[in-house]
Amino acid sequence: MKKKTDQDKIFEQRLKRHHDELRWLYMELYDNSSMFAELCGQLKEFYLERKEALKKLDSKREEAADWYKQNDMLGMMFYIDNFAGNMKGVESKLDYIEKCNVNYIHLMPFLDTPEGRSDGGYAVSDFRKVQEKLGSMKDLESLTAACHKKGINICMDFVMNHTSEEHEWAKRARMGEGEYMSRYFFFDSWEEPSKYEETVPQVFPTTAPGNFTWLPDAGHFVMTSFYPYQWDLNYKNPRVFNEMMYNFLYLANRGIDIIRIDAVPYIWKELGTQCRNLPQVHTIVRMMRMISEIVCPGVLLLGEVVMEPEKVVPYFGTVEKPECHMLYNVTTMATTWHTVATRDTKLLKKQLDIVNGLPKDYVFLNYLRCHDDIGWGLDYGSLMTEGMGERSHKKYLNDYFQGYAGGSNSRGELYNADPVTGDARFCGTTASMCGVEKAGFEKDDEAMEKAVCLDVTLHAYMFMLSGIPVLYSGDEIGQINDYSYKENPNKAEDSRYIHRGAMNWESAKKASDLSTVEGKIFQRLDQLEKIRKKESVFASYADTWTVETEDPSILCIARAYQDDKVIGVFNFSEFDKKLKIPEMNGNYVDLLSGKKIKSMEMEIPAYSFYYFKKEQQK
Repeated sequence: MKKKTDQDKIFEQRLKRHHDELRWLYMELYDNSSMFAELCGQLKEFYLERKEALKKLDSKREEAADWYKQNDMLGMMFYIDNFAGNMKGVESKLDYIEKCNVNYIHLMPFLDTPEGRSDGGYAVSDFRKVQEKLGSMKDLESLTAACHKKGINICMDFVMNHTSEEHEWAKRARMGEGEYMSRYFFFDSWEEPSKYEETVPQVFPTTAPGNFTWLPDAGHFVMTSFYPYQWDLNYKNPRVFNEMMYNFLYLANRGIDIIRIDAVPYIWKELGTQCRNLPQVHTIVRMMRMISEIVCPGVLLLGEVVMEPEKVVPYFGTVEKPECHMLYNVTTMATTWHTVATRDTKLLKKQLDIVNGLPKDYVFLNYLRCHDDIGWGLDYGSLMTEGMGERSHKKYLNDYFQGYAGGSNSRGELYNADPVTGDARFCGTTASMCGVEKAGFEKDDEAMEKAVCLDVTLHAYMFMLSGIPVLYSGDEIGQINDYSYKENPNKAEDSRYIHRGAMNWESAKKASDLSTVEGKIFQRLDQLEKIRKKESVFASYADTWTVETEDPSILCIARAYQDDKVIGVFNFSEFDKKLKIPEMNGNYVDLLSGKKIKSMEMEIPAYSFYYFKKEQQK
């Protein structure tokens, strides 16, 4: 009985800390005190259900609130089936994940979805069931427990904007049950949907045009911002919010450490607006943050907000009223590839200066490639001053990365190409975009060495950015595009599967062999990862800034924490360069070779980089 009393006391303390604000926000949205009382009662039930090992982890993380901002954080994302078949397979590969120096794995969507109508797992039909081919909730709990024993954190996607049309709610709504129709956006005529269409942009204008789908069997239109089989949830209904929070807590209690909130800006809809980034979205995310701090304070919220860094910032909330713990640095990723294609770092430097000027409490996840396409959402206002028009530059980038322009060695495919606007996104793995695929096909050893150098240099640059670096599975061994998706009728129309190929475990066996491409990339990344974990300047809270260089193809980033300082120099061109860095006064040591550097002048080979650490005076 004493143990339960202690649990009650902890819960009551946490609830008391947030109760007034949580109630105020809830009533502001819903004005429903009985539903709020139900929510609080369920929060306690989920807290009591939470396993003791997870509660201990919560307490440990409450005491060390900056635990995820340290320089030892390195992520990797992958699809479970592509990586190891199923959850048991992933559990059997944890030693490999450790070998990659990774302590944070993002399991791409694994909840139950209809085969062939899943949007890569983002059309969930049951939030409390794992896809049978991947395992079970019991397998998930076994995997999270095994990861925690090794100090590995687990991230999963929480798709809260919509459900699959096969979800129980959707099925009952389609049958005409008013209670469930009210959980979505149903309209019996085109009158109101037509008004939404006047202001709401389309997500997939070519593959899924419009924001509504007609259901002939139900005699209604339903809002479907993404694909016709993904029905938008109506968060104006408090039952939707409550039930989705219960699903969120259920998953957190399975041992998940990081909840990635999918498509955050979309979750509140209002007629006459773009239905993006509305104030109520921030109210909902703030309530989620408080709910997690009451029940499972060791769990982090990761927001998927696809906008430039300065516009993403509101999703962090404020220091007093925080929302997401972490956000993706999407625009910087796209600008990085723009820099590769143009050999011009000016726009990238400008964006990094903006990110570096933000409060250190804001933690970004940085990546070169992920499961998704690359959308060219660049700062075209700045590019136009350089004579680059938006449409023409997007075409150049897509031509470059397909290997058609600009002396490119890249390979890949377009996604969602719109012949009317000329807009398109791009798909390909890091290695293929760097030239590894082309050099291998042409058996060109010199080209391969340059491709490997560019691949490693881009990773080295990513490790220098403010925040947490995340690898896409296979990038650590230079895995190239997989064109076999075209043979699968459920995937053939979606070119994103070109970079979602199965992990090549035969190639992974070569990770220790420096005579292979896999070994060259893996071992060089291993060296960088170990440097990053050793040097305190790589923590998220360190000062970070860009340094002026005389050459637009050279990017220079400095990091400092307490008495330590490291300067990274990155050559984004295929030519050897001579460089002078005035800021490098004093003696430095090259962290990769151990050589001492006394001169501000240096040579930096094509597609290469240096990490210089300032020697402290004795």
